[in-house]
Amino acid sequence: MKLQKMFSLLLSAALMLGLLAGCGAPASAPEAPGTSSDVPSAASSAPAPEAFSAPQSASSPAPAPAETPAARTAFRIASLKGPTTLGLMGLMDDAENGRARHDYQVAVHGTADEIAPQLLQGQIDIALVPCNLASVLYNKTEGAIEVAAINTLGVLYIVATSDEIKSVADLAGATIYTTGKGTTPEFALNYVLRQNGLTPGEDVTVEFMSEATEVLAAMQLSDGWPVAMLPQPYVTTAQMQMENLRVALDLTEEWDRVSPDSALVTGVVVVRREFAEQNPDALREFLEDYKASTEFVNANTDTAAALAVHYGIVPKEEVARRALPACNITFLDGAPMKEKIGGYLQVLFEQDPQSVGGVLPDDAFYYGA
Repeated sequence: MKLQKMFSLLLSAALMLGLLAGCGAPASAPEAPGTSSDVPSAASSAPAPEAFSAPQSASSPAPAPAETPAARTAFRIASLKGPTTLGLMGLMDDAENGRARHDYQVAVHGTADEIAPQLLQGQIDIALVPCNLASVLYNKTEGAIEVAAINTLGVLYIVATSDEIKSVADLAGATIYTTGKGTTPEFALNYVLRQNGLTPGEDVTVEFMSEATEVLAAMQLSDGWPVAMLPQPYVTTAQMQMENLRVALDLTEEWDRVSPDSALVTGVVVVRREFAEQNPDALREFLEDYKASTEFVNANTDTAAALAVHYGIVPKEEVARRALPACNITFLDGAPMKEKIGGYLQVLFEQDPQSVGGVLPDDAFYYGA
């Protein structure tokens, strides 16, 4: 009980990032189903490559010498409904249809606070979580978890009905409707504004709402040319409901312009250190499979859109099809991962130390880096 109370206090600033990392359909998330008869699998519905098959890419250099395959291993994997899970769908489809080389047991959750206690208690081995939550958990557990890869970069966008906003400087005098007060969406917006010479609350007014649906309603009732900051796939949903709404600025690109040595990181893959030490070869193969899964999703939008609906991540295929290319699904590990995450956490720490768990994580936080 004491641990839970301490944990709740420490995570109060971090868990709202689930709005970003878990910004899929608002209904409660199901676990990944065991079988499927009504939604085509990656094998049956996509053009070549018809079936997602994780590890052997023709473009990858042949290992020399060949590594010994790991024994089949059970992986208990927890993920969030939203962009952080989209890159995992190829692997999930393989596991569901008996093609995976390991026993990948994936459960998709609605919020990060459903995952964190299980990770702390050793009930799951791998988790796909918001980047700052990974730092919080690392500090809370005194290094019992490691971050193994970045799976999602920024999913925040400035949208407007006016064509006049072409740069961050053009936001001067505007009112921006958004969500995430006191959490990483606010910190990211404030950082980009300040780096472009704009002071939040003075040069730019920011109106915070509790949900993305309220942001859309506020824009529809606004006079003049409303501006908002929304995550995908809510950007796509809003565009389907509001005529002439366009993406004015990609916050990830704007972040990169002012901080090229870091990145706006949404989601990461974390692993329990004990599991990693006990299963190094199996973990290496999982990361290979996961990387191949992200590549499959990015290259097969129609099949991925069907899988996103099948796994309850996005409510409609049309929304998923349009949103997927803008969800910044990626796979970065090793030194590039460390550089991007380290710079991102530094920015958050400077605005609110508790958003990363009170202190910045040390080098042992970064698996394989």
